[in-house]
Amino acid sequence: MNEEVTIDTAELGEKIVKVLKTIYDPEIPVDIYELGLIYDVLVNEDYEVKILMTLTSPNCPVAETLPVEVEEKVKSINEIKDAEVEITFDPTWTQDLMSEEAKLELGLL
Repeated sequence: MNEEVTIDTAELGEKIVKVLKTIYDPEIPVDIYELGLIYDVLVNEDYEVKILMTLTSPNCPVAETLPVEVEEKVKSINEIKDAEVEITFDPTWTQDLMSEEAKLELGLL
């Protein structure tokens, strides 16, 4: 018999978000999650995570290091076997993607 393994994706998702909220854009005092840089987080049944994210600009000074930091921190979650970050600029990041909290922090509201 084949047993279905169910992953508590909500709980795992919260853990991933918590980790993402510890990573900051060096030029903006707001974490990458609240900035709206994270477009999607996918977890498969093998506990491998794929994160689709963007940067504030293609010339972002942390374009090389930020995805690596995201991968490393997400991989540090016990349940996660592997993490991969894919950078996209479609759609292009705009301030509209920021959370209300981020906009308040930056004085945009």
